[in-house]
Amino acid sequence: MTEVPHRVYRMSVASVHVHYVAKAERKGRSREEVDQIITWLTGYTQVQLDTHLADKTDFETFFAQAPRLNPARTTITGLICGVRVETIEDPLMREIRYLDKMIDELAKGRSMQKILRE
Repeated sequence: MTEVPHRVYRMSVASVHVHYVAKAERKGRSREEVDQIITWLTGYTQVQLDTHLADKTDFETFFAQAPRLNPARTTITGLICGVRVETIEDPLMREIRYLDKMIDELAKGRSMQKILRE
């Protein structure tokens, strides 16, 4: 029996991006900071990211086509939705949760320098 992929894999990045931005803005942060996190994580340029958002690319395709997943992303640890990010076995789900964790850190007021593991 084949495993059914998680529903989030088929969701468009754009449909979640609006929620990331809204969460950040509620906490006094900006869309630019959200996009900076996404481009840092994936290696996309801002223009490429904007194209994926406009095209409503799903998460599976978005991460599969990422130019260069940042090697420092593996230093992202902690809980997201009650699960330790570093213990998630499914590679795509781990990438999505890395992004979720970084957006949470942004909303909690962490400096961009710390969020981007500099």
